[in-house]
Formats: sequence, C-alpha cells, structure tokens
Amino acid sequence: MARHPIQMPGDVRSLLEVYSAGRAGPQSRARFTRAQVDQIARTVRRTPEVMVKVTGGGTTVGAVSAHLAYISQKGKLPVHTDEGDRLEDREEQRWLLSRWHLELSAGQYRMAREGQRPDRAPKLVHNIVLSMPAPTPPDKVLAAARTFAREKFALKHSYAMVLHTHQHHPHVHLVVKAEGLDGRRLHIDKEMLRQWREDFARYMREQGVPANATSRAMRGRNKAAKNGYMYGVHRRRDSYVLRERVIDIAKELKETGRVQDPTRAKLVEDRKVIVASWEKIAQQLDAQGEIKLAGEVRDFAQRLPPVRTERERLALMFVEHLRTHGRRPDPPRRQTEDLTR
Repeated sequence: MARHPIQMPGDVRSLLEVYSAGRAGPQSRARFTRAQVDQIARTVRRTPEVMVKVTGGGTTVGAVSAHLAYISQKGKLPVHTDEGDRLEDREEQRWLLSRWHLELSAGQYRMAREGQRPDRAPKLVHNIVLSMPAPTPPDKVLAAARTFAREKFALKHSYAMVLHTHQHHPHVHLVVKAEGLDGRRLHIDKEMLRQWREDFARYMREQGVPANATSRAMRGRNKAAKNGYMYGVHRRRDSYVLRERVIDIAKELKETGRVQDPTRAKLVEDRKVIVASWEKIAQQLDAQGEIKLAGEVRDFAQRLPPVRTERERLALMFVEHLRTHGRRPDPPRRQTEDLTR
C-alpha cells in the first residue's frame, strides 16, 4: 500500500497524514479510510486533545526516590506498578526501587570516546505525564494510562504510576525504568511521542471518552508560550531568560509602540500551506460524498487562530498585565536596567 502524504511543515506532515491513502491502480483516486475521516471530524469539531509529555528523568537513585515521593505526595497517593502491586506508603516505594536495582543499570557505566565517562549522566528512569482536560473522569484517565503502559512497556521495562486529580486536568505520572529487562535502554524521540499520543487518544476513546491527537500546527496553534515571569516561572534559568525577553519587549513597545519578529514571515508561510492542505482535504471529502464534513473542514480552516510568534504572544500577555493591574510589573532588577522606571 503506497502512501502519498500532502506537503506540509514537518510537524504537520508527521502528525496528520490524513491526505494519504492506498491506490488500487493508476486510474483510481486516492480515498480517505474510515479511520482518517473520523480523525478529520474529531479535529475540526475540536475534540479534546490528549497530552503525552516527557518531563525528565532521574540520573541518581536519590532523584528517582524523590520524584516518587513527590508524585505520591509522600505516600498519601497509591503507586500502581507493572506487576499489579498497589504501594501505599514510602517504605513500599523504597522496596520497589530496591527491586529495580537502579544502581546497577549498565548505562551508568557507559564510557564515552577515548575511554572517558560521558559528560552527562544517563537517565535511570523516564518521567512521563499522560493527561486529559477537565472534566474527563479521573478513573477513565487512569484506566487508559494502565492500558498505555501495559501495551508499551509490559515485559520490557519496569514502571510505576500515580493518578493526580488535585489540578484542573486529571493526569497520570508514569515512571519507566530506562534500562529494559533485556539490557536495552529506552530512547524516546519525536516519532515515538507522536505515536504515543495517537495510541493514548485511542485508549481514551475505548474508555468512552472523546479524545484526539493532532499537532498544534494543524490546529493553527504554535508552540505554547510559557506563562512565567510575572506569571510564575519556577525554574531559575527559564525565569531569567523569560524575564530578559519581556524586558526587551517592554523597551521596544516604549520606543516604537509595536513589536516586530523576523520569524513571523515563516509562520505566515506555514499557515498558508496548512490552509491549502485543509482545502485539499475538503476537496477529497467532497469527492467521497462527505459534503457536510468538507464544509466543516473549510469553516475550520477559515477560523484558525491568528498567526502569532512567541515574542508577539509575550507582548500581548505583557500589555494585558498592564491593562489588568494598571501599572508595570516589578521584575527582579538588573544592574543596568529597571523595567519599573
């Protein structure tokens, strides 16, 4: 079966190749499968999107233990393991780590070239978050997460998970041992994450919960802006970098009354490709008799959010902050500049 993906920006092409189908012969017309039609419908009808995110991973046994303590709220929340155990306290968590034998992971003793130790210590575990927006039932998220972990890691990598419901969106923290039972290490790349999102969305649908997995770009959304700075970034490095960007934006607004970003032209061109791609999808749907859905696709493409760069989004957040609070924010001072002046 040949595949003929539509030409789109990289993340769009890899995450939604709906304009691809089998051909019975040179005279036949490419058609969407039923699964592809369903995915198109979920996207244009804005079905809730799943989130699958790798949030890091401990490089020492102590760091892994601390992460387990954090996600279990020091033993207050149960930890579910790949062997069906339900760990109720910190002592049982320590027992679990002793069974994982993280201190013996071969990756710790991996040598770099010329017989030197690697500059960066390898991860002993991968920390993954599986999430759905509210008001998804938490028990459904946990059930889908269990299926996800079983299908991806059972009999290959040890893992443990904890359900969190205290935030706006129910989510599961999944800790996966990086070294597999066969000694091979788990390496996570973009293609794997894309497939994981699609599979987790499918497992949520199997629980009776509408869920979708498409790229931000295909939905007309760029990379999410960080809501830090006066908006509460906790990581020190990110906080400093973001503060510097906001200071530069404030200076430019004061001097010119506007913010310019050279990356905008590329985003505009990408948006044209995306809109054209949706039109081709609509044309194919028309040809297949899916007239109503084709109309929804065209309406969706015309209502995509405005194209904005990260710099432009930060500027809008900054202006909104001034409008809401009626004064300039007070970032930590630099020796040569003070935005509050």
